[in-house]
Amino acid sequence: MNDPRHDSVGISTRALVEGMVREDGTVDGGELYAVAAALGMTDQQVRLCINRLITEGQFTREGRGRRVLLRATADTRRSIEPNIEFVRFMYEQDRGRAPWDRTWRLVAFAVPEAARPARDALRDAIVRLGGAPLHGGLYVCANDWEGLVEAEADRLGVLDCVTFMTSGDLRIGGEREPRALAARLWPLEEIAKAHARLADVARSRLDRLRASDALSPTELLTITIELAAEFTRAVETDPLLPPELLPRPWSGTRARALLAQCWSRLLEQEGQPRPPRLFRLYADVVREVAGAFGDEDTAVPAPAAYGRTP
Repeated sequence: MNDPRHDSVGISTRALVEGMVREDGTVDGGELYAVAAALGMTDQQVRLCINRLITEGQFTREGRGRRVLLRATADTRRSIEPNIEFVRFMYEQDRGRAPWDRTWRLVAFAVPEAARPARDALRDAIVRLGGAPLHGGLYVCANDWEGLVEAEADRLGVLDCVTFMTSGDLRIGGEREPRALAARLWPLEEIAKAHARLADVARSRLDRLRASDALSPTELLTITIELAAEFTRAVETDPLLPPELLPRPWSGTRARALLAQCWSRLLEQEGQPRPPRLFRLYADVVREVAGAFGDEDTAVPAPAAYGRTP
């Protein structure tokens, strides 16, 4: 297995700044420049990014250079806030607490051409929520997503153009076996590779956290940002399918267990600076749902049994 170093985790300067936002909505300039340097970014890159973000109205600024204090606007804080319910749900799945009810949820929409922006936005939202296309304007999901899609359609003003359906029997051509359908509908190999990448990064950072009790504040922050960025990248395209529909073993389960161990270790570190809000939210959810995972690979939770119902 490769042992990726911190500079192999692709993080844009914008993502770094947004990831450094603390509980009070501020970004400390000294910490920002130090972590940026650890990630191989130049001071010039950071300054240009700060100027762009301020010009766009995403942040306000007090001071200059490494003494700068950035304040995220209310809109920025809302836009970078992760959907914590999704994080909670994925760990519930990993612990076998969210078994599939063997019901497929379908959404169909026929939004007129005059409302194309709303139609495109609705399609994007449906895919982001885990929907897979069956035919033009018809999408399927294995999770109970009706309320989420309805809220998005209502926000876009096209709720009257949307139809909701459920079915216990989905067949594509001659195939109706649920796990085979899931493999056909969602790019599971690509999703698995993203989680395997997350597992590699988490394992590398966990080894560093285990090996030293005296990592510097900058090193701890850098690891925190790397893990958050890689986690975000891995889950962006993950439809969070029920374990009953996924290959065994599933790389996402292992990756999230390793990540939980990293977060637990980071919380225990002395000298940890005020953690970014993103990290705190993730860590709190994992602690609430799964508790602190042990340090051994055997601590990875087993998925629910296939076909299990509530």
